[in-house]
Amino acid sequence: MSERPHVLPDVLGPGLGLVFCGSAAGTASARRRAYYAGPGNRFWPTLFDVGLTPHLLAPEEFPTVLRYGIGLTDLTKDQFGQDRAILRGASDAAELRRKVERFRPATLAFVGKDAAKVALGRSHIDYGPQSDRIAASRLFVLPSPSGAARAFWDVRWWHSLAQLVRAER
Repeated sequence: MSERPHVLPDVLGPGLGLVFCGSAAGTASARRRAYYAGPGNRFWPTLFDVGLTPHLLAPEEFPTVLRYGIGLTDLTKDQFGQDRAILRGASDAAELRRKVERFRPATLAFVGKDAAKVALGRSHIDYGPQSDRIAASRLFVLPSPSGAARAFWDVRWWHSLAQLVRAER
């Protein structure tokens, strides 16, 4: 685990229905000290639109997601920027596994294929539910809501995840 300070703190706890895991905080998120804070990022509006939060949250309200059974983390905690700018080897898949084993969320959702590929050690991955698990947690891969990834955006996967989470409650 890195000795450097985290760009953004984890928002984790026991008994969560869903934890989102990204690659690393983006530049705007690091500057604002809030998850998914880029001007074109669709994360917070999408959580509300698919019914995972009862109202639209501002990025700075990120700690309140625990109220809704949601957690937040990233594979790389001590760097920020676009995925291609993160130093090779900075991601800590083993630490993510330890967090999931400790907190045991029902579902771990990767926010983007890059995060899932690194965490699962794969060169190819598809969106949607995955056949493998980490501890007892189901895995799901989502299209990135980042404005930089608009070409891959498809809200249907987010609706599928929300439906899965609601069925667990």
